[in-house]
Amino acid sequence: MSHPTDSHRLHAHLIGRQGSRDQLNTPSLALDLGMLERNIAAMAAFAKAHGVSLRPHSKTHKCAEIARRQIAAGALGNCCAKLGEAEALTDAGISGLHITSPVVSTPAIERLIALNARASGLMLVVDHPDNADALARAATVAKQVLTVIIDIDPGMHRTGVASPEAVLALARKIATLPSLKLAGVQFYCGRHQHIEDYAERKKQIVERTDYLKGIVALLTANGLKPGIVTGSGTGTHEIDAKLGVFTELQVGSYVFMDHQYNLCDLRGENRPTFEQALQIDARVVSRNTPGMATIDSGLKAMATEAGPPVPLAGVPAGTTTRFMGDEHCAIVAPEGATLPALGERVVLTPPHCDPTVNLYDAYHVVKDGTLVDIWTIEGRGRSR
Repeated sequence: MSHPTDSHRLHAHLIGRQGSRDQLNTPSLALDLGMLERNIAAMAAFAKAHGVSLRPHSKTHKCAEIARRQIAAGALGNCCAKLGEAEALTDAGISGLHITSPVVSTPAIERLIALNARASGLMLVVDHPDNADALARAATVAKQVLTVIIDIDPGMHRTGVASPEAVLALARKIATLPSLKLAGVQFYCGRHQHIEDYAERKKQIVERTDYLKGIVALLTANGLKPGIVTGSGTGTHEIDAKLGVFTELQVGSYVFMDHQYNLCDLRGENRPTFEQALQIDARVVSRNTPGMATIDSGLKAMATEAGPPVPLAGVPAGTTTRFMGDEHCAIVAPEGATLPALGERVVLTPPHCDPTVNLYDAYHVVKDGTLVDIWTIEGRGRSR
C-alpha cells in the first residue's frame, strides 16, 4: 500500500464527488482516466497485431498502478531508467523490470544485488567490459546470477557499445562469466523519437535498423544470437514494429502524450495517434492587465526545456502563454477575446511529460470532471 501524499491529504475527500476536479488545489497533475485506458489498449492492440511484445518505459509515469494496468493489457513488465525506479516499482509488486541505464558504482551495485534477490525477472544493461567484471564479481559473492542486456550505441554517444566488433567482444566476455546471463541487446534511438516528419523519421530509422541487423547477424554467426532485442519508443514504434527486428518495444510517452509528441506524425496518418491524457490544472490568480492574466503554474510546475505550455482548455482559442517566473505563467488572449476570471481553472498541456511527472507526488485521476482516484508516483525523485 502506498504511503499517503500531500495530494491525498488535500484531496482524498473529493474522490467520487461530482464535479470535484474543479475543487482541486492547483497546480495539480491531472490524468484523464478514459484517455489513459484507451491509450494503453491501443498500444497493446498494435503490438499484438504486429507480433511484438511491449515492455513500456516507466520513466514516463513512475507509477505502480499504471505499470499494473500496462501488464494487465499484455505487457511483459516495465523498463526503468534508473535503479531507484526499479527499487520503487519492485517494492510496489511490479515484476519483469529492465534497467535501461548502466549500474556502475560500488554502492549502486550493492543495491542492485539486494534488488535482484527480491525482484522477479530483473534485467539490466551493460556496455563496458569493466562493468561486466564488477557485476560478475558482486553476483558471484552473493551466489546470484544477473540477467544482462548489451546496450548498443545508435550514434547518440550517450551510452552503449560503440562498434559491432566491441559488441561481439563484450558478448564473448559475458559468456565466460557464470554469474552473468546474456539475454540480448538494447538499441534505443532517442534523438529520432521527436523528428516531426514521418518520412524523414522513417528514413533515418531504416538506416539505423540496418546497422542493428548487422550486429544481430554478427552475434548469431558467432553462436551468440540475442534472444531479446529491445528498444524503440513512442516516436518510432510503428516504424520499428513493421521493420520486425525488435522483439519488444520500450514505448513510454504513449500513455500520456505531451506537446513535443503532439507535434509528431507518429504513423504517417496526419492525425494524433494517442490522446492527451496528462494535463496540468492551474488557476487564474491575478488579472489586472488588459488582455492578460496570471496563472499559478510556472517553472516549478512543469518541465520547461520544450518551451511554455500550450493551453488545452479554459481559455479562448489562440491564447498563448509565457513563463513569468518560478510560480507563475502568463496567459495572453487574442485581440477581443475574454480571458477566464480570477480563480477559474485553466488546463495546460505539459511541454514534456517525463520530467513534468517527476515534479509531482501523485496523479489526480479524473473522469468527466470528477476526481475518481489519486495514484502515488512511487518513482518520483528516484533518480539514483
